[in-house]
Amino acid sequence: MTTAQITGFHHTAIKVADFELCLAFYKALGIETARSWGESPKRAAMLDAGDGNYIEVFEGGDADAASEARMIHFALRTPDTDAAHAAALAAGATEKMAPKDVEIPSHQGPLPVRISFVISPTGEIVEFFQNELT
Repeated sequence: MTTAQITGFHHTAIKVADFELCLAFYKALGIETARSWGESPKRAAMLDAGDGNYIEVFEGGDADAASEARMIHFALRTPDTDAAHAAALAAGATEKMAPKDVEIPSHQGPLPVRISFVISPTGEIVEFFQNELT
């Protein structure tokens, strides 16, 4: 029997109504486009979030779809949640939850984190996640 060899997380994919606004938002957070393809109205891009992790963006989303309709959120690791949160707000995001310290209870012991949530200009919910253990 063959066993799958998973070496890590590669990307999450989102579909947005305003492709250019989405790319500009993530660029303001320091996330650059690594690859892009297609022509409007079917463009796509792979944004480099660091450490071999990507956000894949597809044009053609529904501007009226609920943010949490298909995906609850995705989290971006950061060494400074407060600075990332402020940069996101300056880039046009709206605040969903201000930065705060939280202790996540787990079977392996408490996990102290500093987190915040924003809703990007194109509607996806982004968490900024800061901790030393994971």
